[in-house]
Parts: sequence; structure tokens; C-alpha cells
Amino acid sequence: MSTIAIIGGHGKVALLLEQLLSASGHDVLAIVRNDEHVAEVAKTGATPVVADVEQLDVPAMAEHLTGADAVVWSAGAGGGNPARTYAVDRDAAIRSMNAATSAGVPRYVMVSYFGASVDHGVPEDNSFFAYAEAKAAADEYLRGTGLEWTIAAPSSLTDDEPTGRIEVNGLGGQELTSGKVSRGDVAAVIAALLQAPQSVGKMVQFNNGSTPIAEAVDQL
Repeated sequence: MSTIAIIGGHGKVALLLEQLLSASGHDVLAIVRNDEHVAEVAKTGATPVVADVEQLDVPAMAEHLTGADAVVWSAGAGGGNPARTYAVDRDAAIRSMNAATSAGVPRYVMVSYFGASVDHGVPEDNSFFAYAEAKAAADEYLRGTGLEWTIAAPSSLTDDEPTGRIEVNGLGGQELTSGKVSRGDVAAVIAALLQAPQSVGKMVQFNNGSTPIAEAVDQL
């Protein structure tokens, strides 16, 4: 049993993750931006914490993370506004890493996307460019911290029923391209990664596939 803080606690994946972790006996702190999200988050078994991470500095963010054993970054600006994308997906994410370090939280799982890289190759005139740049910068910063980090990098998200099975890029020598994965399976993968010391220091890119999630994570 541990205490896990989820930043971006009202997202679709985050809500599913909160249910899984709470059902497994973990204490879950769900950090949300809006008072209107409190009731829905509470139904998952998580404890809602209202705080706008876009506005918080490192010490203020660290106060919310103190006492946690792990942090999951699942927040995002949602696209559409490049300035806000950089403010949330890059700048606030980086502050959260510094806050986790300051608060003495050892474990950090970043929710990124399949193909995230400083060499992402997205053209500057593409609407996805700001997001690709922001995620690349945040992921790269995380790699340079002293945190026990894992980058969870799912492919295109669907609302399909979870299958409990995935395929992981590079596992067993297989080189995958981005496909699709259900949000329910993404939540299950994150829950498994949190408990998987072998995933520390790794970027885990995955699609839905044929390998049970627990088995795939064990092989990392």
C-alpha cells in the first residue's frame, strides 16, 4: 500500500487509474484544477485536491506532493493553444519534477505518447508541433533528474473496452510503429509500472497487442 499523487486527476485515463489504484488499497491524491471535478474524482475512491498546477511554483506544488510515494503526471493543456501547451505540458511538468524532488518523492511516472522525442519530426506548421515540442522537453528533463522515472508512452487512445493485453516497442526485439490502445489498458499499464522497479529509467512505448499487461511489464 502506498500514497500516489496523480496530477491531472480528472483526465479520462487518470479517472480509470484512480479506480484501479484505490481498489488495490492505495491512497490516491487526485490533483485537479476545477472545483467542479471534485465529485467525479471522489467517486473513484481518490481524494480530490484542487490546485491549478499551471499557476503553482515549485514550493507550492511540493506541499501537495509531500508524503506521497509516487507521482503520476497525467495533466495536459488539451491542445489548441500553443502558449498554454508549453505552459502546462512543458513548464508545469518540469516544475512538478522539481517539486517531487523537493518533497522527497522517489518515484515519478510521466504519461507521454508513442514517438515522443526531441527528434519527433513534426513540422513547425503542424498543429501538433507545440505539443510534440513540450512533451519532448519535459521527457528529456525528467531523464536528467535523480527521480526513479518511467515514461509511459501509449499510442493513439481509444474508448474501446480494455483487453488487458499490449505489445511493447523493443520488447523481444520487435520494432513497432504507433497503433492504438484503449484508455482502460493505459491505466492498467501505469498501475503496473508504478510497482515495477525494472521499468525505472525506461520509456515504455506500447499498443494494444497479445501479451498480458503483467507479463509484458515483467519483461521490461
